[in-house]
Amino acid sequence: MLINLLPDFFAILDSTDRNAAYRTYFETHRRLLQSYWHNYVIDPDSPHFVDVVRSTVAADRSDLRAMLDRTDVVTLARETEARVRELLQVDADYDVVLMVGVGAANAGELVVGSRGVAFVCLEHFTGVANPDTQGLGLDPELIPLWLSHELAHVVRYTSPQSRSELRQIISENGDYSYWETGRRATLRELLLNEGLAVQVSQQVSPGHAAWEYFGYGRRQYARIRELESIVARLVQPDLDRSGLGLRLRYLSGGMSDEARTVDRYVIPERAGYYMGSRMAESAIAERGLEWAIRASAGELDQLARSAAASA
Repeated sequence: MLINLLPDFFAILDSTDRNAAYRTYFETHRRLLQSYWHNYVIDPDSPHFVDVVRSTVAADRSDLRAMLDRTDVVTLARETEARVRELLQVDADYDVVLMVGVGAANAGELVVGSRGVAFVCLEHFTGVANPDTQGLGLDPELIPLWLSHELAHVVRYTSPQSRSELRQIISENGDYSYWETGRRATLRELLLNEGLAVQVSQQVSPGHAAWEYFGYGRRQYARIRELESIVARLVQPDLDRSGLGLRLRYLSGGMSDEARTVDRYVIPERAGYYMGSRMAESAIAERGLEWAIRASAGELDQLARSAAASA
């Protein structure tokens, strides 16, 4: 189901008391927005919630309004969802949410009450960086790339045929937690999860620069490719370990050089997206994306080993 929260958000901006209007908006969509805040922003029960809301509703939105005037984001989302559904033969219900966020993730995945959710925060896709909204200034043509990436996660987390560790962890209480999955899932699973999503986005939305599929800049992409063999060696001992620090080291931005240092090498930020994509290539070539997105990390690794042995 497509859920378009844009009219509700713009109603906040038209309100005489925007802070109170955001509170009403949050309560109206609490199940979704509470999960978004908890996983991608801060705990919504934190005292800083009010500060974030205040800056969000006061920000200049002229760039967003201009983008929406020239881009049919609803049609873009529907067409992307249809391509993903065909490519992965989707077998579980989910929601696609178009929303304005609070400057955190440009897109993301959730599971709320055992139902998958892929969301896109459109303040990041106006084509103009906006310090008021923390908007990244991404071109709206990248929306299909990011939405398909998040939908790939949703399929891996919720398909009844998925054998992934992440599905097993999430199914215990029916909700996705970045922090809980980061603590419990092996690094191999976490890397493959992102790598598979990158591969799906390349199929669904072809034609972009190679680094854009990973969320990298051109130089960052070049640096990670340069260090690929070194990073592959350094990550090997940790692949079957779990721990939030490992997820943050290889898959999160904003970590210090010290936190990303292994054997005196500083791992490039979010290098795990590239490494996971490379780790998934053999299985995808052998069995296709529909199978690979549901495969366990062990099954994917076994195919990679077989391909390496026969090379």
